[in-house]
Amino acid sequence: MTTWRRVLAHLAPHRGALLLSVAASAAYSALDAFSFVVLIPFLAAVFGAGDAAATAGEASARLEGALEFTLGRFVDLDGNPQSVVGGIILFLLVLVALKNAVDFARACLAARVEQGVARDLRNRVYGHLLDLDLAFFARTRTGQVVSRLTHDVEQLRTLVTSELTRTLAAVLQFTACLYWMIEISARLTAAAFVVVPLTMVIWGPLVRRLRRGDRRVLDLAGVVSSHIQETVSAIRMVKSASAEPLERRRFRDLTRAYFDAFLQTVRLRALAGPITEFLVVAGTAILLWYGTRMVLVDGTLSGAAFLGFILLSTRLYSPVKYLSKLPALIQPGLAGAERVFEFLDAPAETRDRQGVREFTGVVREVRYRGVCMEYRTGDRVLRDVDFRVPSGSVVALVGPSGAGKTTIVDLLARFYDPLSGAVEIDGADVREFRLASLRGGLGVVSQDTVLFHDTVGANIAYGMPGASASEVEDAARSARAHDFIRRLPDGYETVVGERGTTLSSGQRQRIAIARAVLRNPPILILDEATSALDTQSERLVQEALKRLLEGRTVFVIAHRLSTIQRADLIVVVDGGRVAQQGTHAALMEEGGLYRRLRELQFQ
Repeated sequence: MTTWRRVLAHLAPHRGALLLSVAASAAYSALDAFSFVVLIPFLAAVFGAGDAAATAGEASARLEGALEFTLGRFVDLDGNPQSVVGGIILFLLVLVALKNAVDFARACLAARVEQGVARDLRNRVYGHLLDLDLAFFARTRTGQVVSRLTHDVEQLRTLVTSELTRTLAAVLQFTACLYWMIEISARLTAAAFVVVPLTMVIWGPLVRRLRRGDRRVLDLAGVVSSHIQETVSAIRMVKSASAEPLERRRFRDLTRAYFDAFLQTVRLRALAGPITEFLVVAGTAILLWYGTRMVLVDGTLSGAAFLGFILLSTRLYSPVKYLSKLPALIQPGLAGAERVFEFLDAPAETRDRQGVREFTGVVREVRYRGVCMEYRTGDRVLRDVDFRVPSGSVVALVGPSGAGKTTIVDLLARFYDPLSGAVEIDGADVREFRLASLRGGLGVVSQDTVLFHDTVGANIAYGMPGASASEVEDAARSARAHDFIRRLPDGYETVVGERGTTLSSGQRQRIAIARAVLRNPPILILDEATSALDTQSERLVQEALKRLLEGRTVFVIAHRLSTIQRADLIVVVDGGRVAQQGTHAALMEEGGLYRRLRELQFQ
């Protein structure tokens, strides 16, 4: 499917309002053009021999018949010139009022289509982004995602609605004016279009350069957005490293590149005005020369008809001018459409298979059976990982940074699927469970607690829209969070700020634990849950975690080995492989990597 076909497909749900808008545009164009045709008998009555009904010369009988059928019903075109002029003026007032009423309806309908398409586009792109795998977000900068969801979708909306609506209106206005111009004089109309082929020759190369330039501008806009987002997210590191001059220099380089690319496309697009203006003047000059010859030399056209033709041609050149610039105007929208469609075409690799079933919990064990994993082809991060975790036990994953510990638990949640091997629950591959059901059975408490710019209560109940206020409060009590929440300015209705910046690290962790308690998951994942806390906060969080661990199968990722001595099973991961596994006592007796890591940590 071509880009244009995909773009126009977004209009299908709004075809009713679109058709009404087109009908209103057609009515407006017909009334607008006819209001200038009515000026022909007006001019004949004022400057002619008093015969307002006659258009003279080459003007067709259909034109005279149309005037008699419409204007002649209300004004006696053969009557006294003063009466004819007064009647035509009144007719014009009514015609203009009706034209503007139709234009109002057209504008409202066009806005309905425009905003409806914008809403649908954003919803579709955002919904698809949520379905994409973590691998997509790992290779795509956040600023690029935001830029395409906002700026590029806006460009696509403008292309689909604003430019399309204006194009339809211009075509209809052009058609209506052209019809009456041909009725007045076919030869004079042909003379008015002598310069059109020249326009096509000029615009071809210009449009191709504009397409490339607009794509580069949009790409650079995404890069600038990404840089801003990364810098703001890491502002503490920037300041601690006194790297403000470096970041200013990097940002100036990016904005200079964007500035240069943008100006280059503006210069190309700005050529549209002078080129079109020159062609319009050239066409008008030909029209004036040939038209006056028909009136003064050949006598094949009346002066009133010629003036009416000139007035109509002024209305004709407005849509011609717009349509001639259209190839340049639509390039940003087409470039934005291509970038948006790249996102929409990105496949969601992790999805439900046919015949999946609900996940209800762990009865016997969780088993990793010969699991291999790679994020990039040929670069394996897990190799033949094999171990089992009995139901209700605690397994600790330890090892050097980058060994693959987080990847192991990510496979359990199906954030990724393994290259080979399988993760099994009670003998069933996790891919046999419905994805939402499987993830709904997992509770995650990590070092980097994610809180949204919302109330405390909403953050605890995140993903559990049916939770009552009493259930949220009970979960907070279990997580040792109720007391500090009650002391906040608005209690559970206190807005925590972006990423929970108004709370301490320990408070954020206890809210995350309350969230996990409320979900009541059969499997719990603790990813360095207490490593960033001070002693007092860690004690409170550890007390909350003890309650949360009861009766669950727990995976603990830990660098602080003192926190996992009582684990039922310790799995030591090194270089993507399981180097050792066993209890703390057994591993210390065995020696090897676990013992070396512990000795280094406590030396």
